[in-house]
Amino acid sequence: MDLPLIRLASVDSTQAFLRRHPHLGFCAVLADLQTEGRGRQGNRWESPAGAGLWLSVALPASAGVAPGLVLQRAMAAAAQVLDPEGSLLGLKWPNDLVAWKAGRLVKVGGILGEQIGGRLILGLGVNLTAAPEIPGRAFPPACLRDLGLELRPVHELAVNIAKSWMDLAQDSQPPFRWPEAGIPIRWEDGQGTCLGWESDGRLKVATAEGIRRLSAGEVTGLG
Repeated sequence: MDLPLIRLASVDSTQAFLRRHPHLGFCAVLADLQTEGRGRQGNRWESPAGAGLWLSVALPASAGVAPGLVLQRAMAAAAQVLDPEGSLLGLKWPNDLVAWKAGRLVKVGGILGEQIGGRLILGLGVNLTAAPEIPGRAFPPACLRDLGLELRPVHELAVNIAKSWMDLAQDSQPPFRWPEAGIPIRWEDGQGTCLGWESDGRLKVATAEGIRRLSAGEVTGLG
């Protein structure tokens, strides 16, 4: 089924808009500007007019897909739409959209998800033509234009991403994942060596205390 797309000039956040309007059912909401965009862990996501893709989509809840895997598959599917040749965009655990720039990993997008009744609401933010200046970040923000990707109209991107999310049971593979097995990493309450991404979306890590499987959190490199 094709989802109807609602386009708003300005909204607090597309995610909040869909939460407030359950009567809209399954649909997509694209905003030119968000005044209160949010990233993971409650962080503010700057989303000025004309700078990016600010999209939320209400879908039927995905049956049989592990919760930790839903956002990874959704972000990998979005990466295929934004980078159809698969040359640049990858996935940083657990679900950030990233790329390599001048030998450093940079973040170009983030995704949120919540299930309310029978609706799965996915919210995506991608820096298209500009990125905020946020000093001190281990993975600084970047935009697709500066990475050299050809940018199609934002409406077209939104329609194609929403369509790609209609079947999250299908496993979409990004061009690369970070961290790869063998990379030393740290997170909020520990550090160790990445052993790989589990089939349910968790990250398998070897620590001094034994094997751990991370379900959520912010992971950075050691050193």
